[in-house]
Amino acid sequence: MQTDAITAIVDQWKRERPDLDATPMLVIGRLFRLTDALDQRLRPPFAAAGIGNGDFDVLAALRRSGKPYALSAGELSRTVLVTTGAITKRVDRLETSGLVSRSVTENDSRGRLIALTKEGLELTDQLIATHLAHQRLLLAGLGSEEQTHLADLLERLTSTLAAGEAQ
Repeated sequence: MQTDAITAIVDQWKRERPDLDATPMLVIGRLFRLTDALDQRLRPPFAAAGIGNGDFDVLAALRRSGKPYALSAGELSRTVLVTTGAITKRVDRLETSGLVSRSVTENDSRGRLIALTKEGLELTDQLIATHLAHQRLLLAGLGSEEQTHLADLLERLTSTLAAGEAQ
């Protein structure tokens, strides 16, 4: 079995600092490398459509919200997990591209609703199908049970980290 780069790094630390347990790097280091590799492989369809990953996140959040495919900047911020400032920049780009529109909310003239346009809805539906197909291909090396097990482990790790932040 060939040693990957992360195992080689851990082995070097074992040699240089045998008093330290570097084995957490086997998980964390691989997660970082995996994140970068996945990002590189998933980005091209978005780039071909003239949008970034973050822009797609906004379009997808609006699409998932159901008809009328509209949310406030605050709702988008909570759904996409970025600041309202980042949402504003993304929405500005998407509005310029004709993929979303802004309108005044009925209850608060200061509030704005961001909604998918017809073009935005069509592009989002096309891109999500492509995106999910790419994800399936990237996971093809794992069986269905392995994918479920990995998803469960990652959810548990996420929950553990979230619980630690709350304390």
